[in-house]
Amino acid sequence: MAPTSSILALKLPVASPSLTTKLSFNGLKLMPSFSASKVVWSRRKQQPQGAVAASSSSGRFVVAMSAVTLPVLDFEGQKAGEVELDLRTARPETAKSVVHRGVITEMQNRRRGTASTLTRAEVRGGGRKPYKQKGSGKARQGSIRTPLRPGGGVIFGPKPKDWSIKINKKEKRLAISTALQSAAVNTIVVEDFDEKFTTPKTKEFIATLKRWGIQPNQHTLLFATNVSEPLLLSSMNIGTFKLLTPRSLNLYDVLRADKIILTKSAVEYLDATYGASTEFEFVIGGDPEETAEQEGQID
Repeated sequence: MAPTSSILALKLPVASPSLTTKLSFNGLKLMPSFSASKVVWSRRKQQPQGAVAASSSSGRFVVAMSAVTLPVLDFEGQKAGEVELDLRTARPETAKSVVHRGVITEMQNRRRGTASTLTRAEVRGGGRKPYKQKGSGKARQGSIRTPLRPGGGVIFGPKPKDWSIKINKKEKRLAISTALQSAAVNTIVVEDFDEKFTTPKTKEFIATLKRWGIQPNQHTLLFATNVSEPLLLSSMNIGTFKLLTPRSLNLYDVLRADKIILTKSAVEYLDATYGASTEFEFVIGGDPEETAEQEGQID
């Protein structure tokens, strides 16, 4: 992806001689102190791999998120190139809580909430006293619907309930992209192989996984944008294998997987949907065009 360049100027109020503010973008915050008479310029640059937040004495702050280069394998398991996985991630101090909230929301929203029991008012029968009050030697009973008898009502039993909880769409997407980026060490990329399976053959699919270095007993996740019916049927009988599409991509299966397989088209989809292929450099003071010409950013 060719780097794009844009200039954004943010004028600061001149009400106070000094101002301490927070510059926030994609969940990353910086807290520089500077004079209110200066101008903060933001210039978009191509993100270097493995970059981290840094600062210098010239008042320049660079915020970057780490990118990972993954090998691309062909259908036979041979290396066929490389691709960069660079997804938007949460800040290190909040990443754990974001992913935790995402998986808790996802699991709780799966609850159907259809469990239901009958109270003593809903149990059928019980219109008369089962036996006389005295003389039988048994405990006093006024109705067969009492919770003390088998078949009677249930005290404080479950009733249909909506267990769903809400989460912001951006937070949910951030949790998924953070989990995918953190699982890059166990991720491989393969070329699209839909046309390779013309008939459902589970044995051939297991052999393909082994050529990619994945054992059948490992929990494996395959994320692809296009899934043919033979491929779906070939993987259906493997209990440790999960096949996901953009419609069914979820956080729980990503966290549960020991190995993640991405097709090249799936990487392009992730980059377009969850990608963060650029960094923002905040330059305090100076003219943006002059500074950019000095560094060769603008012709």
